Amino acid sequence: MSVRIPRLGERLGALRYLPALFREIAAASPRLLAASLILRLVAACLPILSLYLAKLILDGILAEHARPAPAGLSDWLADPGRARLVWLVAAELGLALLSDLIGRLASLTETLIGDLYANAASLRLMAHAASLDLAQFEDSAQQDRLERARRQVSGRTGLIGTVFGQFQSLVTLASLTAGVAAFTPWLVVLIAAALVPALLNEWHFTKAGYRLAWIRSPERRRIDYLRYLGASVETAKEVKLFGLSGYITALYGALAQNLLAENRALATARARWGFAFASLGTLAYYAAYAVIVWRTVAGAFTIGDLAFLAGAFQRLRGGIEGLLLGLTQISGQAQYLDDFFSFFAIRPEIRSPARPVPVPSPIQEGLVFEDVGYRYPGTETWALRGLSFAVRAGETVALVGGNGAGKTTIVKLMTRLYDPHEGRVLLDGRPLAAYDLDDLRARVAAIFQDFVRFDLTAGENVAVGRIAAADDRDRIAAAAARGLAAPVIERLPEGYAQPLGKRFAGGVDLSGGEWQKVALSRAYMREAEILILDEPTAALDARAEHDVFARFRELSAGRTTVLISHRFSTVRMADRILVLEGGRLLEEGSHAALMRQGGRYAELFTLQAQGYR
Repeated sequence: MSVRIPRLGERLGALRYLPALFREIAAASPRLLAASLILRLVAACLPILSLYLAKLILDGILAEHARPAPAGLSDWLADPGRARLVWLVAAELGLALLSDLIGRLASLTETLIGDLYANAASLRLMAHAASLDLAQFEDSAQQDRLERARRQVSGRTGLIGTVFGQFQSLVTLASLTAGVAAFTPWLVVLIAAALVPALLNEWHFTKAGYRLAWIRSPERRRIDYLRYLGASVETAKEVKLFGLSGYITALYGALAQNLLAENRALATARARWGFAFASLGTLAYYAAYAVIVWRTVAGAFTIGDLAFLAGAFQRLRGGIEGLLLGLTQISGQAQYLDDFFSFFAIRPEIRSPARPVPVPSPIQEGLVFEDVGYRYPGTETWALRGLSFAVRAGETVALVGGNGAGKTTIVKLMTRLYDPHEGRVLLDGRPLAAYDLDDLRARVAAIFQDFVRFDLTAGENVAVGRIAAADDRDRIAAAAARGLAAPVIERLPEGYAQPLGKRFAGGVDLSGGEWQKVALSRAYMREAEILILDEPTAALDARAEHDVFARFRELSAGRTTVLISHRFSTVRMADRILVLEGGRLLEEGSHAALMRQGGRYAELFTLQAQGYR
């Protein structure tokens, strides 16, 4: 695929995120950051000192070469010129040991900084993701942004070491340049100029690589999903039974092959042009080296000067090339920081007001929908339109309708996971938007049909209903007993401390019905005034369903309850039933009243009853 050549301003623009990155690093560990910078500064000064000591040693050897050799070490040390050579060699040994020590300490501090930053960034990412709207999570474009941001949390920790390394290289180059410039300043300019084309080449291909990765984010997410389907305990059963392995691997292989072909083409072009431009730097280095040899033969430089300049030029050439290429790498990695920091620029539309009204306790009037309309982002079809009804305080209302009737959308509007595009949803006469969001949701216990099966302990799976009370073992046990999950949990090897799920070693999975009992226990754990149950008995056997019904009045007593179910044996227990179709209210009334009307509800009830007969 063709990739547009980026402008210089675009390349440099990505560096604007570096200050923000280092502010976060400094916040994670200011002492380690300062220690790493000091270590890097000291390490940067060692190469020029080492080269200069080598020059002095060589010049000293040549000066002492014509003199007779001393008889022993004592004679060496007694001679001032030769004693100086001993101390110079000892000093160079000390520098070598110091360089190794500083390198290891710098690596240690930067590893610790990277871990601390990754932890802090992960916490910030999760906190911000939790603040976003549900609709933003359901948008595929936002899912791509979240996936890219999640990858950058750990993927950009290497940038820390790269930037520190560039700081060290810059100081080293400054010292080497000063040393070489004292002899032949124009040769430094020659080498630097020859390496600029290599810099521009690397800059171009770094940008092209980022652009390719950005464009292919949806495909990479699909590849990750196919990898999950093909190698996951959650999907293994149906993959085996339906023989899907070959189909999934074929899809994966086709997508992966396309990405591989594009990456191969980019990498090949990068290697070809990289060699061409790097050759210019090599030619410039050897031209400079030839000049130094010529001037040494002419007597302008000593052998020590030759060794110093040759070593300095070699390091200077490699250092300049490394610095320029390092800057392109930093620029390239900084472009990926855009994925991370731009994710935090996403702001939720559903927020608490500046001056929220206290949520009434207890609820006096209940929930009211006034001419409510809602349309999912990116669609022209209304999920709900012109919908008006009330759920009175303490009343149990059931929502009935076919798939796509709008039942789940209503629940999400009640819990303010969505805001209506038309009309209002009121609680005790005030719009939901008038209340504090966290306080409002704290008054709601919602158990959805697709409830989460957390890979946590059994006790924690119940406690998520009111996580602030996670340490209250008596409350957890009481909630599990009322939700019929206590017998299930108590027979586990580790009881309430037993990890559930197969994701981690030692975990035990439950049946669908057992998981649903755990989910129901969360509703008892929460003890909220508004209770929402979406298919609460869908996975239960007949006896367990009977037991849940027997306790349903206890669970809903004193609460405003909304019940969604396709089982009319469950629905008929409601005080009032709302029949929905196409996002509109079709019928409303008690079970008996709706049966007398002989409308849609009576038709559905009769069809289901005939199935049982």
